[in-house]
Amino acid sequence: MKLGILESCAVAAAVSMLFVGQLGSQGNGTISGVVTTKAPGPRPVRVTIDQRVCGDDVQDESIVVDATGHLANAVVTLAGVKAPGGNAAAAGIMNEKCRFSPHVQIVRPNAVITTSSSDPILHTTNAQTEAGRSLFNVAVPVPGIRINKPVTSAGVVRLNCNTHPWMRGWVIVTDEVAVVTGADGTFTLPDVPAGKYELRVWHEGLKAAPQTVVVTAGAPAKVSFELR
Repeated sequence: MKLGILESCAVAAAVSMLFVGQLGSQGNGTISGVVTTKAPGPRPVRVTIDQRVCGDDVQDESIVVDATGHLANAVVTLAGVKAPGGNAAAAGIMNEKCRFSPHVQIVRPNAVITTSSSDPILHTTNAQTEAGRSLFNVAVPVPGIRINKPVTSAGVVRLNCNTHPWMRGWVIVTDEVAVVTGADGTFTLPDVPAGKYELRVWHEGLKAAPQTVVVTAGAPAKVSFELR
C-alpha cells in the first residue's frame, strides 16, 4: 500500500516522537536513599480524657524510629523541580483512635483537605501554618462526618486537636517532587532526568542540611540523611 505525502509525514512524525520518548525515558535515573537518626523515640503519652476510645496511653509520633535508627515521616524534596503529574489534589485526614492518620502527607497547592473521624467522641481539626496563622478549625463530633477545606499556598500545615492536645499531624503543601519516608526510613524518587540537584529533608522535630545529588541516566543515585 502506497502512502501519500501527508500520510508519510504523519508516520515519520509518529516514529520520531516515539524515538524521542524512548530516549527521554532512557535519559532518566532514580534517586533512592534512607533517613536515619540517633535520637530516641519519645515515650508514650499518658491519656487523661476519653480513655474508653483513646486507651490509657498513645504513641508520641513526633519521632517514629526503629531499633536501627531508621526514621519514618520525613519528607524528602527535589528542590526546584515541579512534580510532573502534580502531587495529590486532595488530602484525607482521619481522626482514628485519637490520632491523625496519616501523620504526614503531601499535597499540591489549591488541594482540598477532607477531615473525618471514626471515633465516637468530639475531635477538632485545627489547621495552622508554621507561623501560627489559622487556616481552618472545624469540629468533628460524630463518626463518618466529612468536612472539606481548601489549602491554597505552598508551605507546612500543622494539625492539632483542641480536645486532645497530644494529637499532631502535618500536611506538606508543595508543587515540587517530594516523598515521605516509610517505616523503614527509605525513600525513592523515580524518573528523574539526568542532572545535578539539591535534595532537602523536612521533619517536624529534627533537621539535616540539604545535599547535592547527581543523577546519571539509567543508574540509581544513593543518598543518606542523618537527622539531629
